[in-house]
Amino acid sequence: MTETHDLRSYIDRLKESGQLVCIDRPVSLQHELANVAAAVARQGRGAVLFNHPIGASWPVFAGAVATPALAALSLGCDLNRVSEVMGRVLEVEQGIPPVRGDDAAWKANVITGDAIDLNQLPIPVHGANDGGPFITGGVTVSKDPVSGRGNLSYNRMQVLEKRLLGFNVNIWRHVMQFYKVMESRNEPLPLAIAIGLDPAIMIAAGARYDGDELYIAGAIRGRGVPVSKGVTVDVDIPAEAEIVIEGYLPPHERRNEGPLAEFHGYYGELWESPVFHVTAICYRDAPIFQTIVPGASEHIYIGNVLPREPLLMRFVRHVSNNVTGLHIPPYGNGFLAIVQMQKGNAGEPKNVALAAFTAHVNIKKVIVVDEDINIYDPADILWALTNRVDWGRDTFLVPGALGHEMDPTADVHGIHTKIGIDATYKPERRAYGERIRYPDVDLTQYI
Repeated sequence: MTETHDLRSYIDRLKESGQLVCIDRPVSLQHELANVAAAVARQGRGAVLFNHPIGASWPVFAGAVATPALAALSLGCDLNRVSEVMGRVLEVEQGIPPVRGDDAAWKANVITGDAIDLNQLPIPVHGANDGGPFITGGVTVSKDPVSGRGNLSYNRMQVLEKRLLGFNVNIWRHVMQFYKVMESRNEPLPLAIAIGLDPAIMIAAGARYDGDELYIAGAIRGRGVPVSKGVTVDVDIPAEAEIVIEGYLPPHERRNEGPLAEFHGYYGELWESPVFHVTAICYRDAPIFQTIVPGASEHIYIGNVLPREPLLMRFVRHVSNNVTGLHIPPYGNGFLAIVQMQKGNAGEPKNVALAAFTAHVNIKKVIVVDEDINIYDPADILWALTNRVDWGRDTFLVPGALGHEMDPTADVHGIHTKIGIDATYKPERRAYGERIRYPDVDLTQYI
């Protein structure tokens, strides 16, 4: 099996695992590419490489970490160990620092000055109501102007002009904290956008971490990520990225950008955001552009699932050692948690659900199931809800609780009602005995 260290080696590993769909048919960057990529992920076919986007000279890759199976492949572990591995690599003491060097694959081609034109990049218009082409799969690389530590994050970036991007950033993000420091000095914040990466770096960039997220990527791979200083910015950038866009956020400059499909399943609002002035576009020979379909499974998986499952697991296992599994499914937009347990007593599922609520503000629905339920299969979850829940006795509400302010069911401050559901088997009420099971069969032996 190919060892993953960059996007190209990961694509090779996807091929070996039968988890790559290659599209040779010409596909439009206007909605069609995103539609196909979302369908591939939804049908569990793996990631997808578009070899001939219409009007583009570079291929486009999507869906790197769009499903639990791809997350396991990215992390190099079995599916049932994803949360365990993520919990380990998120521990600060496990971090492995990046390795600095002068060389970088993306320094093979460098465009600066008037030759810069973002419109030459195969940046898709994803959703039908998106405000234009957005870079969604790029990782923002920045540096704390006070401590000097590095930082990785995701920021949606709309193409506004040939050398200008709208740069959306939440007020609580580290990069906004850095920007505010530079604004107070009336100085620009230098940044780089790395596109086409080892999924370890993509996963690390989705975590809320007090140190440099490159340490997480190092922990995933068991070695330091090679980095190199930018051509026009003093930022350490992953050396094996496919494409790097360098530039800066000037102080006190804002432009409207948006809307864009968001993780909650609706189109986001128009935002007045900082702007990113591009000073260089650098790329490898024959580069591969990478995108994340916004509002679809990979968007949710990287931002809301992988970094939060270990957090919830710590909380629920503190309440009960009988918890055997936990999943935040992408179809729940990061608002739903499924907890699996070997129930010790009747009241235990409710305690576990309460622990999950307190672990992260986004969680508004918790479903607790038995070990015979596949927490990665929505049909199995629905079976448990249908056959093991008395809605008058097995649910409880937490009214007036704080959730995410973008949750469509909450008010503008994020206040709404949360619900816990005990979907475990209750033989004391009515003993049905063993559940019907037909084991999976390797049909290649029969067909």
